[in-house]
Amino acid sequence: MNRAFMKDPDDAGRPEEVPERPQSPHPNYVTPTGLRQLELLAADLSARRDRLREDGKLADPQALATVQRDLRWVEGRLQRAIRVEPAAQSPERVGFGMIVVVQDEAGRIETYCIVGEDEAAPALGKISWVSPLAEALRHAEVGDEVVWRRPAGQKRLEVIGIRPGPAE
Repeated sequence: MNRAFMKDPDDAGRPEEVPERPQSPHPNYVTPTGLRQLELLAADLSARRDRLREDGKLADPQALATVQRDLRWVEGRLQRAIRVEPAAQSPERVGFGMIVVVQDEAGRIETYCIVGEDEAAPALGKISWVSPLAEALRHAEVGDEVVWRRPAGQKRLEVIGIRPGPAE
């Protein structure tokens, strides 16, 4: 049999290399809630890593490598975190941490909260500050009409309400 297809006994138990998770090139603005979520995730990953290490030779080396990689990523996000207080933002203009109420051309009303990349959950109305929708809304005031450029085509939205997001 060709040696290329045989496992090296020295590799037994060694995890496959786990690629690093890339950090975003954008500043890591976070709301108080987003910062707390990152802190909780770091604590959870740290505890999982410790449990795997305690298992010693019984631990799954691949699982340990993955948890360690994810913990490095979260720690990097925390080191780069820039906490922004929603209440410190001007209530007159759309900005980071603000809740924005918009009405589209069909009269449908939607509410969005502009949050950090790690906190974004579009299905819950939480949109990343670097998303096309947040960029279209940035600096708008009540009564302003903005154009949201989407892959499905442009959509006009009127800003009908602005308020600070939750403090935590």
